[in-house]
Amino acid sequence: MNVLFIHSEQDPYSPEKPLEILERIQFGISYISALLKREGHETGLVVLCDETLHTIEEHVRKTDPDLVCFTSVFTEYGIMKRAAALVKNRYPEKFTLLGGPHATLRPDDCLAEGLFDAICVGEGEYPTLELVRQLAAGHYPSRIPNLIIRRPDGSVERNEPRPFLQDLDELPFPDREMWMPWVANPTSRPSVLVGRGCPFSCTYCSNHALRRTSPGKYVRLRSPRNVAEEISALKQAEPNFSEVYLEVETLGVNRDWALELCSELKRINAGFQAPITFGANLRVTPNADYEELFAALADANFRFVNIGLESGSERIRREVLKRRYSNQDIIRAVETARRHGLQVGLYNLIGLPGEKPRDFRETIQVNRVCQPDWFLLSVFYPYPGTELYDTCLRLDLMDGPADPYMERRRPVLDLPGFSKRQVGRRRDWFPLLVYRGNRPTRELLWLVAMAKIYSNHRFADIHRRIMERYYARRGRSYESSPEILFARRREVEGEDGAEITGPDLVAAGRETELSQGDDRHLY
Repeated sequence: MNVLFIHSEQDPYSPEKPLEILERIQFGISYISALLKREGHETGLVVLCDETLHTIEEHVRKTDPDLVCFTSVFTEYGIMKRAAALVKNRYPEKFTLLGGPHATLRPDDCLAEGLFDAICVGEGEYPTLELVRQLAAGHYPSRIPNLIIRRPDGSVERNEPRPFLQDLDELPFPDREMWMPWVANPTSRPSVLVGRGCPFSCTYCSNHALRRTSPGKYVRLRSPRNVAEEISALKQAEPNFSEVYLEVETLGVNRDWALELCSELKRINAGFQAPITFGANLRVTPNADYEELFAALADANFRFVNIGLESGSERIRREVLKRRYSNQDIIRAVETARRHGLQVGLYNLIGLPGEKPRDFRETIQVNRVCQPDWFLLSVFYPYPGTELYDTCLRLDLMDGPADPYMERRRPVLDLPGFSKRQVGRRRDWFPLLVYRGNRPTRELLWLVAMAKIYSNHRFADIHRRIMERYYARRGRSYESSPEILFARRREVEGEDGAEITGPDLVAAGRETELSQGDDRHLY
């Protein structure tokens, strides 16, 4: 069987290469593709954006797939709907399947569009494999757990949920090759997904809803040996790559597992001529002692950890976000990491329901105390299916889904006492507010300008094209991810006295997916 996957990017790096870096690949369809290939099927991928949406019909004509699989988060669903309509209008005989976080959380809404023959609710590896087997046998699909199927007579078959996959090691390593034609910088830092699920219930994230979609343990971790084997395979395929981002909601979810993982990473690094450095996320918990964990991370050649502060207001964290650590917990964790030679990035949110300017001043103050090596600042976006989305509706902060344009880079809520204009200005000026007196003013003003530019798709695209031409004339390639922009700004200006120590993600525009949860492991 021939399966075609469709992915989209609302803010593409370019129409031809929509993904700027390898960390942008979607793990869900990568794992499904790998499983299908292992079972003898063929797969392909198309990454669309608004400018290339019209090409979908030609891609389907050329590849002639038996199954067309779409994946979407809420903010990409508009593009997916239009793509599916083009496919169905031109090739009505093609079986279409939609998966991803949006399909999982709003399956009935998606099915009502009449564009998809089936909706995958939850993890998609084995449901898709069963679907392919039934189609290959000439049967109309039926009785496949996790799938809601529209029958030929228009009726709907709702199948039981499949338990969460417990042994993640049984899956093949994700298919990265299918992404390479769509990535502008294929030698950039890759991510490795080391676990699925999150034990916490932050109100801005969908994990609390996702864990209810299937029975079984929601938080699962790959074995440290399996993770190490994937990293070794990546190193063998590309000997020059030097850093891996370990994708997991929090590295500290299981302390014994994390320590064993560090031992495995140290073991494989000993065999590399050029050792790999690592980075990961850490969720701080109340009164936790991170001495042992951070010592192990440093010994395993971790370069950095990203820590979620989110808001410096303990009231906002406690009453709005359901995150109950104290500011001192954050500060102690940062100090401990620094004692062990680890760099630290802080995740921050602005524009939260109930937030006032004084709350955000506390966010600035905690950042000023910690002086993170970089920060990542996102504007809160209310995703359907999250608790805070319902809160926003209840408080009349919006009357329906918010505009997804440049999500998390521009304010969408007019909060009482904290207007969109105020939120936008504080987002733009955050670098100066945090680092004033500690970093060169010229550097901080440049970061302010980048924050403004990268909150507008057109301005961001113009800036990328200008910088590409600038470096092309000098015989060099250009990457516009914030860490590269920051480093080259210092280089161009001759600020060699300020050490370039890795991804200084100081609000230069591409905020991380993880600041409001990451569901990229879903279909």
